Amino acid sequence: MGVGVRWSAVRADLPASLVVFLVALPLCVGIAVASGVPVELGLVTGVVGGLVVGLMPGSSLQVSGPAAGLTVLVAEAVDRYGLAGLGTIVLVAGLLQIGLGLLRLGRWFRAITVAVVHGMLTGIGLLLVAGQLHVLAGADAPPTGIAGLTGLPAVVGAVTGSGTARVSLAVGVATLVLMLLWDTMPRRPGLVPGALVAVVAAAGVSAVLRLPVDTIEVAGLLAAIEPSFGHWTALTDPGLLATIVTFALVASAESLFSAAAIDRMHDGPRTDFDRELVAQGTGNTVCGLLGALPMTAVIVRSSANVRAGARTKASRVLHGMWLLLFVAAVPGLVGLIPMPALAAVLVHAGCKLLPWRVLPELWREHRGEAVVLVVTAAAILGTDLFTGVLVGLGLAVAKTAWETSHVRVTVHDDADPVHVAISGNATFLRLPTILTTLDGLPDDRRVRLDLGGLRHVDHACRAALDTWIETQNRNADVGVQVVTPRPAQDDRPRPVPAAD
Repeated sequence: MGVGVRWSAVRADLPASLVVFLVALPLCVGIAVASGVPVELGLVTGVVGGLVVGLMPGSSLQVSGPAAGLTVLVAEAVDRYGLAGLGTIVLVAGLLQIGLGLLRLGRWFRAITVAVVHGMLTGIGLLLVAGQLHVLAGADAPPTGIAGLTGLPAVVGAVTGSGTARVSLAVGVATLVLMLLWDTMPRRPGLVPGALVAVVAAAGVSAVLRLPVDTIEVAGLLAAIEPSFGHWTALTDPGLLATIVTFALVASAESLFSAAAIDRMHDGPRTDFDRELVAQGTGNTVCGLLGALPMTAVIVRSSANVRAGARTKASRVLHGMWLLLFVAAVPGLVGLIPMPALAAVLVHAGCKLLPWRVLPELWREHRGEAVVLVVTAAAILGTDLFTGVLVGLGLAVAKTAWETSHVRVTVHDDADPVHVAISGNATFLRLPTILTTLDGLPDDRRVRLDLGGLRHVDHACRAALDTWIETQNRNADVGVQVVTPRPAQDDRPRPVPAAD
């Protein structure tokens, strides 16, 4: 076969592809609705993720499609630039990803601190939950995260004062409860995910009882797709360019972090990060040309693929084929799905993004990392995804610089000369501490300055130490004896070491 699949592997990949299809179907639809675009565009992205990215080299088992992590960003882009602008953004972001992969920069995405990643996912999860709680009550999702949080009291008021809102909330809550119960059942059918069961049940009950809840509007696949080669004149807008860079970086980071996680779940070939980045960029380029949602590798679908026993990339290609056949054969079934049921699926997905276990562990072991996580999430809630991630990265860099500049200055003045030992990393961040201690030494006694414990001295500290030593040595009765690391055969004092 063209994708390098043996028939012996197909027997494992075929049932795995059905599992991934059943997991992907409600998520593709729900993410499209939450993003403010026609539901068909979410399904198109799922099809492209299977049939295009699924055939390409990179990672063999992770599955691509529309991701909850980009929902907020897409909704903001659609609100500001419209569907036509979204197509241009996704197209150019895909080309940027291809360029980064060809330049072999994919591996560098692993350099980002885990705290920032979890902070980004936490912020996205909170935005998703806050927005979809409004939809559970039959209202429209608010345009911003702050509006979603501050508007929750109004949702409570609407539920208490409106029978329609209470029915909508009941459908959503019942869907959420059924999902949770299904996932805890010890003998549930392994091929059927809880989200699909709950959505189908909600659609059936709502249709039979004719409940007054909003359902999804379906226009048809061909009617929703608006092929475009991009509106290149719009690239003169700095805001659009910033959005493109944000899409490319966030989608790339999420895909490559997912690949690293999936690699730990199986014993097959490891991911080639640069090739995977090219594959993701190719998929986003095609999605941009079709005017569809952007894609990333999705950890939920990918982990379901591995757990279902997939062995090769055939499973993800087949999952794209099942999505395409479903959209072509029975598109009308999507129109029966109640909006609060989809909102419940997205609330469930958003809650899974929250760091229920990670944050307590970070607080116990690395409180600085926990602070970075919380600040990143809060910045995303208060501003936007791009700004929030930049704030988190800046704080992480500042924290690392502060920690790596740790220096210890020890003074023993019970003998002559006074013994001063400086150890650690002497950088400009700690220069005030060093000079305050040195300037506080007795003026009428000699000093033995031990620099043997220094691992690094930057230019600012070296210059300040040299100046202090020269000043002290002008007094012949006092003076400074400098001791630095010595080779075994050389007992002579050495000058202050240069910066690494």
